[in-house]
Amino acid sequence: MNILIGDDHSVVRKGLRAILKDSFHDAFIEEATDGVDIIKKAIEKNWDIIISDISMPHKTGLEVLKEIKYISPRTPVLILSVHSPDQYAVRCLKAGAAGYLTKESAPEELVKAVKHILAGRKYISSEVAELLVDHHSLETDGNLHDSLSDREFEVLKLIASGKTISEIAEHLVLSINTISTYRGRILEKMKMRTNAELTKYAVTNNLI
Repeated sequence: MNILIGDDHSVVRKGLRAILKDSFHDAFIEEATDGVDIIKKAIEKNWDIIISDISMPHKTGLEVLKEIKYISPRTPVLILSVHSPDQYAVRCLKAGAAGYLTKESAPEELVKAVKHILAGRKYISSEVAELLVDHHSLETDGNLHDSLSDREFEVLKLIASGKTISEIAEHLVLSINTISTYRGRILEKMKMRTNAELTKYAVTNNLI
């Protein structure tokens, strides 16, 4: 069994490796340090499961997920995130993720999720299942951020958290002009004019 763990924090990777080794003694486990590294290793080797963080430099977990679904459609990807499910779970599952867990999940739930996915099933926690039902039943015009691309959504969250354009550019390893363009698109799509309006919206909708 081959497992690839992708996270830009060494402590997290080591912790995940230890948890998985306890339950999957014979597994070959390799680590990737960021989104680009995950893609590179996904191309070089066949993996039974890839476990990816969502907030990484160079490429986000969502970008990684979409690329993996293109280059290796049958490789299941479990998204493991510090963000609560209501922020990213639906987006990830719609993009082809085999499951979504927060980093606050107990080790036992991680192992349970991996076993489900290795058996060919998706792992949907009760919290995520409720979100999927709500998302299906509600009209999307009530959620302005649903119109944003994954990258625009990431920039929205960073703006709302108080980061400047230059700080966001550095964090995402993009140019200041590119981030300014994303900001303009976000304001246009959400029919807003200022960062303060974006921040108020993000707080009201529990995006940060």
